[in-house]
Amino acid sequence: QVQLVESGGGLVQPGGSLRLSCAASGFPFSSYVMSWYRQAPGKERELVASISAGGNTNYADSVKGRFTISRDNAKNTVYLQMNSLKPEDTNVYYCKANHIWVTYWGQGTQVTVSS
Repeated sequence: QVQLVESGGGLVQPGGSLRLSCAASGFPFSSYVMSWYRQAPGKERELVASISAGGNTNYADSVKGRFTISRDNAKNTVYLQMNSLKPEDTNVYYCKANHIWVTYWGQGTQVTVSS
C-alpha cells in the first residue's frame, strides 16, 4: 500500500521557519523524483521544489534562497526546510512522488504565515 504522509505544517509568523516532512512507504523511494507542491484555494497547484533520485534540485523562483528540499533515502523521507516565510507562502503543501508514468500524492499539510 502506497503512502505519502506529510507533517510539519502549522502557523508561523512572517520571517519564521518551518520544516515539512513527507514519509513514504509502499514503493521504491530512492528511485523516485520527490517534489513539494502548494495550492491556495481557487488556484492551480504549483511546483515549489523537486529533488531527483540522484539529488539534483529545482526550485520555483519565488522560493529560491529561502526553501531547501532534501531527501533521506534510508528513512524514505523528503523534507522541505522553509525559512524567511512570507504571508504569500500560506498554502496547503503537498508531497508528490513520480517515476516515469507513476505518480503518487500525499494528503497535504496546511502552512499559514500570519502575525
